[in-house]
Amino acid sequence: MTNSKEIRKYDVDILQLENKHYDFEFEGGEEFFKALEQDLITKGQFKAKVGLDKSSTMLQLNFDIQGTYELICDRSLDTFNEPFHSKEKQILKFGDKAEQLSDEIELIPWDTATVNLARFIFDFIGLTVPMKKLHPRFRSQTSEDEEEDESNETLVYTSLEGQEEQEPEVDPRWEALKKLKNGSK
Repeated sequence: MTNSKEIRKYDVDILQLENKHYDFEFEGGEEFFKALEQDLITKGQFKAKVGLDKSSTMLQLNFDIQGTYELICDRSLDTFNEPFHSKEKQILKFGDKAEQLSDEIELIPWDTATVNLARFIFDFIGLTVPMKKLHPRFRSQTSEDEEEDESNETLVYTSLEGQEEQEPEVDPRWEALKKLKNGSK
């Protein structure tokens, strides 16, 4: 994170907060994504509402993030804007050391004065990026192709149903071996 001035906009001074609920709002754009030095998202904008519940043992953070980002279509290599919406929860428990316990729970030292929310906001936005990036003009075509594939599968299953009831033919050589085995007992 080289542009620390941009990232510091997402600092929350928790040392001064009383044990109660707080609401924060953040907005970001291209400067935010560039400051994080990553390649997943380079252009976009978002608004994040963060509810923070502070207690003596933890911080519970509820993120509600909406916006758009620019993606490159896997099929045509055209750029397009994709809307996104993410609602996620993060718990920061106070402890003796900093440690990631799970995707949703982290330990932070008791003497932590400031929590920076930029990493959480970016991670939650990143989770909304689709694996298959298709320009909207290809999406209706893709769903029609998938429906056609499903109907073809149905035809295959239907044609196989009648064959299940017939007994398979036994190779006469196996039948002869079976007789020898049974006769030797």
